Amino acid sequence: MADFWNPYAALSPGQRKALGIGAVAALLLLWAGLAASGWVSSNRLPAPWDVAAALSYLTWHEGESLLATATLWSLGRLVVAGVLVVAIGIPIGIAMGAAPRINAALSPLLDPFRSAPVVALLPILVMWLGIGEAMKIAFLFIGAVVYLIPMVRDAIRAVPQSYWIGARDLGATPWECVRKAVLPMAMPRIADALIVAVSVMWTYITVAEYVNAKVGLGQLIQNARRFSAWDQVFAGIIVIIALALATYQLMLFAKRKLYPWETHQ
Repeated sequence: MADFWNPYAALSPGQRKALGIGAVAALLLLWAGLAASGWVSSNRLPAPWDVAAALSYLTWHEGESLLATATLWSLGRLVVAGVLVVAIGIPIGIAMGAAPRINAALSPLLDPFRSAPVVALLPILVMWLGIGEAMKIAFLFIGAVVYLIPMVRDAIRAVPQSYWIGARDLGATPWECVRKAVLPMAMPRIADALIVAVSVMWTYITVAEYVNAKVGLGQLIQNARRFSAWDQVFAGIIVIIALALATYQLMLFAKRKLYPWETHQ
């Protein structure tokens, strides 16, 4: 217990797994207890076994899987938006971090959006882009890129100036100093920024698919809500959480492989 409040104390893999599983098990037991007690209406909190049954129904029913189809559509939208976020957001963030004049010009335009409700832009996107796929992808893109760009900028600016000076002393041009000395040192933090951006897109996927989506996890949840099928609503939410967690762990694994010296326990 001496290390209980020590943020630098390392836990063994077994300890981390046991604590994580224990927390999930405790939450499931609390959920099951509340559902079985009858203190909370099933319309407000479906029982875990009802949600499991709904999940089974959505996974396979009468020769088709509504869940698989919805998941593939949502993943497709997220992948397209993610490619645009990387292709546009990372270069802009690098430029802002490397060039103070660019940063001074763009920061007042970008920084306020980190604390602004991006959902408020949805009616504007519908007016400009209609209610098709372009609007949904644009919404996911904007929701993620406003977080990614400042984080990439801050990652570049967090690299000690000594790396830039050292490369300059060796005869590199200013841009070569950024590209060959500063950027490699910033890459682990840029990877963290990308992980955050993808996580943000998962939080917005249901909002993006509420508007005229014929298929998708958000549409599946919205359709179930209309018919008061709350067990299916909970099932859809659990699937989104599971996919977001799986994506996070996959990207974290990739980061550890690419930048093992930055791995923290």
